[in-house]
Amino acid sequence: MSQQINLFNPIFMKQRKYFSLLAMLQALGLIVLGSFAFYGYARYQVGQLEKQSAESVKRYSAEQARLTRYTAEFSPQKANRALQEEVQRLELLLTEQAELVETLKSGAVGNTTGYSGYMRAFARQVVPGLWLTGFRVTGDATQISLSGGVMQPELLPAYIRRLGREEVMQGKSFSTLQMQQAKVDPADKGAAAPRYVEFAIYSSPESEAGK
Repeated sequence: MSQQINLFNPIFMKQRKYFSLLAMLQALGLIVLGSFAFYGYARYQVGQLEKQSAESVKRYSAEQARLTRYTAEFSPQKANRALQEEVQRLELLLTEQAELVETLKSGAVGNTTGYSGYMRAFARQVVPGLWLTGFRVTGDATQISLSGGVMQPELLPAYIRRLGREEVMQGKSFSTLQMQQAKVDPADKGAAAPRYVEFAIYSSPESEAGK
């Protein structure tokens, strides 16, 4: 019968030292380095937050100043004052317009009906053998001038009488008459003299006609 004897004993094995001085120094160095890195990052973040905070404070101050300005500009007292000034301006404008209408109605500024009535009167009174080449109504129609041509000079008095029956010509009379033989155009050499007479008549108010 044989017997085995185990001569192995774990206590005789070489033990490893996991927490040696060098390992602890290295770990401590890593911890310190990590702490510095974290501190630097934290300082950077704090700086960014301080900048954002300063900008926020600046914007807040600007908005507060704007709100204060708007409040002052649109305060009820100022709004009422502006409204009163606008009402006064409109009242003054209305008064001026009313005065202008009354002035126009009174006829103080002269002719307020325009000259269309004279044009219609000249167009209605047509006499064969007489034609107008121009007319002029000055200011409030105190002076009217007509120019034209007539085949027979005796047609002109009849035309003036017919024109005087127009309502727009009431109170006016023609005080000046000019007549001359129509001239030959110098460019038409050898042309015969025109067989009509040129005329121009000028009117004056009724008050001036008797002078």
